[in-house]
Amino acid sequence: MNMKVFAAELVGTLTLVLFGCGAAVLAGEFVGQLGIAFAFGLAIVAMAYGIGSISGCHVNPAVSFGVFIAGRMTGKMMLTYWLAQFVGATIGAAILFLIASGKAGYDIDVNGLGQNGWGAGYLGEYSLLAALVFEVVATFLFVVVILGSTHAAAPTAMAGLSIGLTLTAIHILGIQVTGVSVNPARSFGPALFVGGHAIEQLWLFLIAPLVGAGLAGMKARIGFLEKDAA
Repeated sequence: MNMKVFAAELVGTLTLVLFGCGAAVLAGEFVGQLGIAFAFGLAIVAMAYGIGSISGCHVNPAVSFGVFIAGRMTGKMMLTYWLAQFVGATIGAAILFLIASGKAGYDIDVNGLGQNGWGAGYLGEYSLLAALVFEVVATFLFVVVILGSTHAAAPTAMAGLSIGLTLTAIHILGIQVTGVSVNPARSFGPALFVGGHAIEQLWLFLIAPLVGAGLAGMKARIGFLEKDAA
């Protein structure tokens, strides 16, 4: 196991959960949906330049899966990324819970921890089908941008910005639908602490992002994300 890569992905995913979910839990009433969307996007921008040279800053099992399907990493390395990402998300959620519970009146059953979901009682109360379609399509588009932005022919110095802004746009669109996952680890960490309904619905946020990322990886693998040779 490459410990530098493991540490980078752990810290990166921890940061994404702490900043993104933290903005929703600790500051949502002040910054609103747009502020939460930018918190997720800016966390990715920051980590892209902070750990990108070490691990590529996947901080998302779906991204690593898409990269694997595209033929840009081995299955063994993907599993290292996955382990680091799930551990990092869990630690990030634990830190957020410790901070949030320091406020008088905070109740995880009422205030949550930025967990994902759908249906009655959850944000916009969208249906299961709507949640499934959104997560598959949004992850597909997100990974298309990532694979395109990090391609050898792309101006990779701007990759972190393009990827972060794409995640911001996805959150602006989809927070009311599912809270936006597009990342199984990001969903796993908060759900582990919230339990109950969040755990019951976790399956969608583990499977749908992998489906979307796999489709994006296949497009890259067969050359649809590469320009024709001159």
